[in-house]
Amino acid sequence: MVKRAQPPQRRSKHLCADAGYTGKPALEAIERHGYIPHVKGRGQEASELKRNPTKQARRWVVEVAHSWFNRFRKLLVRYEKLDRSFIALNHLAAAIIAFRKVKLPGSIIYG
Repeated sequence: MVKRAQPPQRRSKHLCADAGYTGKPALEAIERHGYIPHVKGRGQEASELKRNPTKQARRWVVEVAHSWFNRFRKLLVRYEKLDRSFIALNHLAAAIIAFRKVKLPGSIIYG
């Protein structure tokens, strides 16, 4: 048997959530699982943006990804009947999205 070193102490866990988690039961559940909640309502983020106009609004990573995928109408409406066709189109869309992030001298794929 090989002796392993003890893992380092885990730092506190933070959870950023949207306005859907502002209620008391949701906050209690977050704290019960050992997270430190950071919950902002819609109006709170807008008022902070008005106070500091140079600060840009942050979008959640998931919302941005959904926005990128929604640009592909065939995926948004889901015309495909077979699961494998739909998954293949999702993979193709993900590849195009990733390829668009590569810095190139000219634009190859328009979007």
